[in-house]
Order: sequence, then C-alpha cells, then structure tokens
Amino acid sequence: MRFLEDDEADDPILSVVNLIDVFVVVIAILMIVIVQNPLNPFNAENVIVVQNPGAADMTMIIKEGEELTRYESSGAIGEGQGVKAGITYRLPDGKMVYVPE
Repeated sequence: MRFLEDDEADDPILSVVNLIDVFVVVIAILMIVIVQNPLNPFNAENVIVVQNPGAADMTMIIKEGEELTRYESSGAIGEGQGVKAGITYRLPDGKMVYVPE
C-alpha cells in the first residue's frame, strides 16, 4: 500500500493546480486595486487628483464622467486684471470664512 501513496505525492498535476490557485489570488488582488483607484474607468463620480501640491511641478488630473483632463503647472506666476474682492480667514476648527470688502 505504501507504493500507491508515493504515486499520489509525485503527481505533476497537483503543482499545476497550485499554480492556478496562486494566479486566481493575484487576479483578485489586482481587481481590488483597480476598483479602489479613484480614476478607474468604472467609477461614475467626478474626481480631482492633485499631484505634488504647491510644488513647481504640480499636476492636476480632473475626471468628469469618461473624460480625463490633465493640467500641468508651468511654474510661472499668473497675472491679470482684477480687484481684491475680500479676505478669507481660517478659524481654529478648520472652517473658512469669507468677508467681502
């Protein structure tokens, strides 16, 4: 009887079944990563992603439905015509208050 048990231990198909199990786990992990990504194609929400905020190489990616728009900072200071409209204050609890002039 011991001879029959050794044949089952040397069966090469068992290692193939183990590889298939590993690939199923890897595919499941990749699907979870895709679903959690804010820019995934299956998400219907509008999303704004800011990379390197405040740096010279700041990038904004805006997703509106199926459309992706990428804005890159040029590092130049913007200028234009306009007047000061008011002042914004940050309260100790984190709220912002706008006071018009």
